[in-house]
Amino acid sequence: MRFAICNETFQGWAWDETCAKVAELGYDAIEVAPFTLAADVRTLDAAQRTAIRLTAEANGLAVTGLHWLLVSPEGLSLTCDDAEIRAATGAYLASLVDFCADLGGSVMVLGSPKQRRIAPGSHRDEALSRMADALRAALDRAERAGIVVCLEPLPAPESDLVLTLDEAAAVIGSMSHSALRTIFDVKSASAETPQPSDLAIRYSRWIAHVHANDANRRGPGFGDTDFGPILRALNQIGYDGYVSVEVFDYSPDPVTIARESLRYLQGCLKAAG
Repeated sequence: MRFAICNETFQGWAWDETCAKVAELGYDAIEVAPFTLAADVRTLDAAQRTAIRLTAEANGLAVTGLHWLLVSPEGLSLTCDDAEIRAATGAYLASLVDFCADLGGSVMVLGSPKQRRIAPGSHRDEALSRMADALRAALDRAERAGIVVCLEPLPAPESDLVLTLDEAAAVIGSMSHSALRTIFDVKSASAETPQPSDLAIRYSRWIAHVHANDANRRGPGFGDTDFGPILRALNQIGYDGYVSVEVFDYSPDPVTIARESLRYLQGCLKAAG
């Protein structure tokens, strides 16, 4: 089990400065929110992509992959009733697969709750069908590139489609695509029952990535969520991927968040054996 952190934690920092600090603090990898590097990754040429990857590597960091996939460009939707918009969204996801591969990543986390909301006048099953159709080309490209797309459960009020791990597993089962899995996000899992550790075991066959965050949307150790049982459960299921710190509350500051989150997680992991 290795530890990563999402780059948007370091808001306003340059990529090279972020990589240097993340490595200095002791992380193994960094996870990229594409919108922090370009509003549209198709504007980044091969030389720029190579420079991004080499900067991480020069600091001893792997790039886990991408998350917050559809924040930009504007106007994307996987589920709206406009077929052209859905097609454009699917095409952009496919371009993100190429970007992820160019950075050396292997995981793409598909959260993007605003871009998968059920359109007014539509039903849940219709929205799921539209989303599946929009995803297929990107999933085929991901399969060829050795990349896994993780459909992220997001509870209400963030999302109104695929709210739980059970619903994510149902979509994965219905699509039956080798490049589609889910993510275990501690904040989101904390909104479900039973306990997050039990959910990690129950849905282990579908979990390809982990986001570490407290139920209060801050970093691990910055709230009441006990990560000890969670890391023990991940050890139990043989999870050997990255546990990536992702926060939504950027206080008190990025360095403190990154340093103390890692210190806490390492302590939990040591205690978990």
